[in-house]
Amino acid sequence: MKLIRSTLLAVAPLAAALLVPAGAAHAQEAEEKPAFTVNGSVTLTSDYRFRGVSQSNNSFAIQGGLTGSHKSGAYAGFWSSSLSGWGTFGGPNLELDLFGGFKFPIGNGTLDAGLTWYMYPSGANNTDFAELFAKFGGAAGPVNLLAGVAYAPKQEALGNWSNHPDSRPGDTEDNIYLWGDISYSIPGAPLTLKGHLGYSDGNPGLGPNGTSIAPTGRYWDWLLGADFVVGPVTLGVAYVDTDISRSSVAYQRLQPNFSKVPDGGCISCGRIVFSVTGAF
Repeated sequence: MKLIRSTLLAVAPLAAALLVPAGAAHAQEAEEKPAFTVNGSVTLTSDYRFRGVSQSNNSFAIQGGLTGSHKSGAYAGFWSSSLSGWGTFGGPNLELDLFGGFKFPIGNGTLDAGLTWYMYPSGANNTDFAELFAKFGGAAGPVNLLAGVAYAPKQEALGNWSNHPDSRPGDTEDNIYLWGDISYSIPGAPLTLKGHLGYSDGNPGLGPNGTSIAPTGRYWDWLLGADFVVGPVTLGVAYVDTDISRSSVAYQRLQPNFSKVPDGGCISCGRIVFSVTGAF
């Protein structure tokens, strides 16, 4: 029976190919793999955390974006979020990220490399900066793994400008961010468990608008959470934290810029973040 079953499995695709007209086969393939696709999402989150640090004063933020992808692996798009407190740069207090890159398979995984341009429309011009990234992901049984590196070359937005003994207006600095993600989708359930660990190494002071993407220079951030999918909607919950201490913030002379929360709350301390995302 095993030999008969193997033979049938081998012959069936050939028979199907002979019975289906070539034009129909090509049409079906074209329908399954369109040359160009567009995907988007809109998110309401209880706190916008960028590499562990709140960019919305520990308060709600609205976010959204679009990505256009070509079957070759090339893609481009934008992502945006409202800002408040530490993350503001003037204007409408809006972050707009423009990105593009290319994905291609390597072994059983996928390498994704590209560039992100962080900009703040109608805000301070010298706070915009570019960052190169590369990340490699794949599956290890039921677990999905991702490792990445993001490097921002020397730019004014990352410089050491104020509130620091080594302050130099007009200074340019670089920044590197290393991270790893892990996720596990529970079989038969619309639930995914996830974790994240990141390390930042950059400017230990304040940039030209009183902020920095690596506030204390070097620090770790991490996340543990879960996503629950209901149709096109994903409900998320995560605990986000860093190892940035109040004493290191004081040592770097980042106050009062670093924490602008009215009640003096900590924007880099542990916090549970909730989110609702709609995909289209």
